[in-house]
Amino acid sequence: MHDLVQDYYGKQLQHSGDLKTSACCDASQMPDWLKPLLARIHPEVLSRYYGCGLVCPPLLEGCRVLDLGCGSGRDVYALAQLVGSGGEVVGVDMTPEQLAVAEAHRPYHVETFGYDNVRFLHGYIERLHELDLEPESFDVIVSNCVINLSPDKDAVLQGIQRLLAPGGEFYFSDVYADRRVPEAVRNDPVLYGECLGGALYWNDFLRLAQRHGFIDSRLVEDRPLAVTDVQLAAHTGNLRFYSATYRLFKLDGLESACEDYGQAVIYRGTVPHHPHRFVLDKHHTIETDRVFPVCGNTWRMLHDTRFADHFDFIGDFSRHYGLFEGCGDNIPFDRDGDHNSEGSSCC
Repeated sequence: MHDLVQDYYGKQLQHSGDLKTSACCDASQMPDWLKPLLARIHPEVLSRYYGCGLVCPPLLEGCRVLDLGCGSGRDVYALAQLVGSGGEVVGVDMTPEQLAVAEAHRPYHVETFGYDNVRFLHGYIERLHELDLEPESFDVIVSNCVINLSPDKDAVLQGIQRLLAPGGEFYFSDVYADRRVPEAVRNDPVLYGECLGGALYWNDFLRLAQRHGFIDSRLVEDRPLAVTDVQLAAHTGNLRFYSATYRLFKLDGLESACEDYGQAVIYRGTVPHHPHRFVLDKHHTIETDRVFPVCGNTWRMLHDTRFADHFDFIGDFSRHYGLFEGCGDNIPFDRDGDHNSEGSSCC
């Protein structure tokens, strides 16, 4: 699979227009604050972009960021502007042709940005332990439509958990399927290269993340993907694919369900480019200056991370009120008046 991916992205694809699906994002879908950053990136780097989402989370000034499967470096050079001269972005990729493009335009970006805060490493995302990267040394790890290409996703998540600092996050976009992908699709070289063959069933991804200590995966955004090639569409049949962005926090104390401790937060409106609301995930849009009730996990994701200084916090963990309404699973037991006693029996 490594050879297949290296050939597909190193030789067969010359620019994003060669793709046969709608996985690659249109620049028009990007937020306005990000577009000026992309305008400062070299055109050849932009033309060889094969990502499926946006991996530029807010509040990165001064952070150390690792980009897994960085390709020709588009996201690295965008993130370099967000972390600033006090931060660093490291890109890892296994395709020499892609890294050659990224490295060739480093002087251009140093001159454009006014500082040099990026480096690129040749390596495999399943073997991060073989690279010169210190454990717990990255505030944020990102990846853009790459994890699906890995034949050993367990090893990838294990490496990410090892490299993230406490309170850090893995913020990434990837392709998921609405069911487990059959072997015929998995083994098709074009479908694999197009990020469909290696896509995980979304529920299997959540289980994988939990196995590696990411207890509460948060979905940020998603969109359906179209297989635009007629022959490939016939091959995938009723399978449905989605591009989705998740954020996974490395935090102690997260629980497997959203528990209610009577807590709330107030967003101060101070995160750059987000004066009116802060979006933690698809289900948590927190308006500025408004008291916003949260579960214990959401509290920790804001209180024990780089976001803490931008919120006021109400409550603690001294009293538990059960599952967080509208967020946790429903209580499995019948409540008084919720069931019909007629015809019931005991064993």
